[in-house]
Amino acid sequence: MKTKRQIIKIDEKKCDGCGNCVTGCHEGALQVIDGKARLISDLLCDGLGACIGECPQGAIKIETRQAEPYDEVKVMEGMVQHGPNTIKAHLKHLKDHAQKNFLKQAFDYLKKNNIPNPMEEEMAHDKEHKHGGHEPCGCPGGRTMDFREPCGCDDGEDAPAAKSQLRQWPVQLHLASPMAPYFQKADLVVAADCTAFAYGNFHNEFIKDKAIVIACPKLDDGQEIYAEKLQALIEDAKVNTLTVVTMEVPCCGGLLAMVKQAAAAAARKVPVKHVVIGIQGGIKSEGWV
Repeated sequence: MKTKRQIIKIDEKKCDGCGNCVTGCHEGALQVIDGKARLISDLLCDGLGACIGECPQGAIKIETRQAEPYDEVKVMEGMVQHGPNTIKAHLKHLKDHAQKNFLKQAFDYLKKNNIPNPMEEEMAHDKEHKHGGHEPCGCPGGRTMDFREPCGCDDGEDAPAAKSQLRQWPVQLHLASPMAPYFQKADLVVAADCTAFAYGNFHNEFIKDKAIVIACPKLDDGQEIYAEKLQALIEDAKVNTLTVVTMEVPCCGGLLAMVKQAAAAAARKVPVKHVVIGIQGGIKSEGWV
């Protein structure tokens, strides 16, 4: 059964058939056929976009469309044929994007088939460091990080005076994956970029215990993609509520319009709240829409 989810799309006009994306896709979803990169199976594409950075022509992007659900077992069946280094690269890809469910499925597959797990020692090392409070929390810009699990960064002399309530990374809507675990059945805040700077207590009042994505309806490109991604967050991540936080300036109204468009198009319904922040701070208005 097909479902609406994130999956890669290849622009054939831009693709020169170099094959970099094929080696970058450990899941085996891509092949070069007739001089062009092709997505050979929806089942093998996790939609996380590891191949995007491998394309020198910028021919690959992520779209939201009807597709067969990603099948981790199917991926592992092909993965084990290429040896432990390929298996490890795939498992690390899942770990770096916080795909705990898929990672567990992969581990279970290896155990069931008596195949050595090349990540076992590394995972044990990570666990030891996490409990010891020595593991750094820094992360690459697009890597999915779930901060709900403590990593030891809140203690000691370097702890910030005002504790951050952010529980995830990334936050930019372009980079957000509806598959990320912190979006599942969450109360979601969709905030205009400027709001956190204008409202002094933004973290405690809007981010605490919530997931968040940010966007600028005036300056960001791809607002159609934004609406599709918001719809995927409603339908696939099954977010519980949506709170749209905008500035009082007129151009911010586009963000509320995108959310309302996504909510109206979604198969399931969620309550939407709109909060307007003044340019000198303070809440100008709030209410359910």
